[in-house]
Amino acid sequence: MTNIEKVEQELLDPNPENLPKTILQRLRGGFFLVIGYLLSPLCWWNDLIFNLPIAYAFGYVCSLFAPKLLMPGVIIGYWLSNIIGILLMQAGAIDVLQKKNQERNLKKELLTGLVSSTAYTFLILALIQFHIIEPPNFFSAS
Repeated sequence: MTNIEKVEQELLDPNPENLPKTILQRLRGGFFLVIGYLLSPLCWWNDLIFNLPIAYAFGYVCSLFAPKLLMPGVIIGYWLSNIIGILLMQAGAIDVLQKKNQERNLKKELLTGLVSSTAYTFLILALIQFHIIEPPNFFSAS
């Protein structure tokens, strides 16, 4: 039996182990997937509406402790909002796409998400540093 026939047989088989998770789990996964996408760097228009206000609020809270912490807090808040978006997308995708009720290792999933998000951040920084991509220059004098 070929792989295509096996997959086709699994899709047509009405056994409970082949059925998707409950509707509530899939809805929760879809919700996490959408919110994660809106917070993640994969969504090109999200910064103005979601990430920058969250980052500014985080920086503002940091500046209550010391005024010099506003800008570092904004940068860290922006980075955290993107990381949280990627982690939510990962959790949502697992809830939506995983067919069987398998035991999840939250620690491993969190570590994997943090490592992949950090690697993505360093990749973008390297591409900017080596002038492969150029960031927009919003504050040019011309």
